[in-house]
Amino acid sequence: MGFKSTATAILALGAFSAAHAAGPDGPPIGAAIKDIPLFDAHVHYKEPAWQRFPVETIIELMDENGVAMALVSSTPDEGTIMLWEYAPNRIVPELRPYHGAAGSSNWTKTEGMDAYLETRLETYPHEGIGEFHIHRLDTSDEPLFRKIIKMAKDRDIYLHVHSGADPIRWLYGLDPDVKIIWAHAGLSTPASEVYALMEAFPELLADTSLREWEIAGPGDKLSPEWVEIILDFQDRLMIGSDTWVNSQWENYSAIMDMNRLWLSQFPREIAEKLAYKNAERVFGRKISMEQIGTR
Repeated sequence: MGFKSTATAILALGAFSAAHAAGPDGPPIGAAIKDIPLFDAHVHYKEPAWQRFPVETIIELMDENGVAMALVSSTPDEGTIMLWEYAPNRIVPELRPYHGAAGSSNWTKTEGMDAYLETRLETYPHEGIGEFHIHRLDTSDEPLFRKIIKMAKDRDIYLHVHSGADPIRWLYGLDPDVKIIWAHAGLSTPASEVYALMEAFPELLADTSLREWEIAGPGDKLSPEWVEIILDFQDRLMIGSDTWVNSQWENYSAIMDMNRLWLSQFPREIAEKLAYKNAERVFGRKISMEQIGTR
C-alpha cells in the first residue's frame, strides 16, 4: 500500500477510530500519521536478498513507505556495508556477528569471534553490535560477552539483543552501564513481563518489530497491555520491520502500514517519538521526510 495511501486505510478501518484513543494527552494523530517520517529500527539485508532486492530497490522500498532511515545489520556484515555505501544518508549500520559458519545458535562458540568483531568495528562505522541471539543463556560465554560489552562501551554504542528477559538481566549483571536495545521487545515474552523488565531497567530500549499485529490487537483494537507499555515507556521504544527473510521485504509496505495504523491511535507527541524522534536522540541523527528520495 505505502505511506501515501495510509490515510485512506486508517479511515477505512472502523476499529482504528477516535473511540480507541490511547492516550490522555490529546486526540490521536489519526490520518496525519502519513506525514510523519519513520525510522525502521530493525532491518536485515541478508545475502539471499542481494539479488532479489538490489540496494537501489531497498532504498526505493524505504522511499515508498516514508522510511527516512533504518538501523541495519546483516548476515554477513557485507550486506550492511553495501547498503550503507550506497545510501549513507539513510543507513545506520550495526555489526551482526554472523558470518561463515557462525550463526544464531553457535556464534558465541566460534573461535576468533572477538577478533572478528574488533576488526569490523575498527574498519567500519558501526553504531551497534547485533542484532544477535541468545537462544539459551550459557554463563560460560561470560568472557566473550565481557569483551563485547567493552567494545561497545569504548565506542559508546548499543548491543542489539534478541533474547528473553533473563539474558537481559544477566547482561546488566555483567555491567549495569551497558547500553541495550531489546530486539522485538522480547518477541514471545508476554507483555506483562516486557513491562516488568522495562520498569526494572530504566535505560533499556526496545524495538517493536514483529509485535505490530500484537499491538494492534484482535480485530485491530489496540491491546490494553501494549497501550500501557507504550504510554509508560514512550521515550524508549522504536518501531521496526525485521526483514529477516525475503518475504518480509515482499510484505514491507504492509508491515509499515500496520505500524502507521497503530501509531495513528496515539497522540502526535507519542506517535512521533516511536516513529522517529527516539531514534534521533539515540543515534544522534536528524530525521525528516526531506530525506525521502535521497541517498
